[in-house]
Amino acid sequence: MTKLTKNQKSALEKLDKNRLYTLKEASSLVKEMTKTKFDASVDLDVRLGIDPRKSNQMVRGVVSLPHGTGKETRVLVLCTPDKENEAKEAGADFVGLDDYVEKIKGGWTDVDVIITMPSVMGKVGQLGRILGPRGLMPNPKSGTVTMEIGKAVKEVKQGKIDFKVDKSGIIHTSIGKVSFEPQKIADNAKEFITMVNKLKPAAAKGTYLRSIFISSTMSPGVKIDPKGLDE
Repeated sequence: MTKLTKNQKSALEKLDKNRLYTLKEASSLVKEMTKTKFDASVDLDVRLGIDPRKSNQMVRGVVSLPHGTGKETRVLVLCTPDKENEAKEAGADFVGLDDYVEKIKGGWTDVDVIITMPSVMGKVGQLGRILGPRGLMPNPKSGTVTMEIGKAVKEVKQGKIDFKVDKSGIIHTSIGKVSFEPQKIADNAKEFITMVNKLKPAAAKGTYLRSIFISSTMSPGVKIDPKGLDE
């Protein structure tokens, strides 16, 4: 059995695993329990009462976190030459089309988000087998296939994230860093959970938000009371 470090023991002593915490309490506790030397991510795991195998119960969406994610998001824009300046001025890290299409075919995927425009989806679609499994394939529903290239880039840079329920019925996402103030962690978490609630499929029956856990990269999960988001 793995021996716990002093920091891990200290963290576990602060956590009551049988208790449901309010969002504010959980946001403070996850900071207290994290003793890493690096700025760890703060993650949310939301288990939904749906059957993701059924198309009418799929949950996918986008949300703009009020305080951003705390990490630098590398954005590639695949566009025609007339849109390149717009993309660069908005803060895109990589801009082009044919050269990057070939680069991706060669195995390069060192970006976090890819934004493109409808007129070049024919070329981008060829990259589906590479980009799809990595969650990088542009999608109109997530706002990454658009003619408003500059707006899309700015939104992503400011904290807009794309999320999707997995085959186990769980949505996992990062909503900030442990260096954030507890209130900012709580604000981001509440915004995310509120959006997930809005996307409840009409076909979903019973309890929709089955469980919500917040944790950092190296901390135990803290269970949040879905009814305690405003406390």
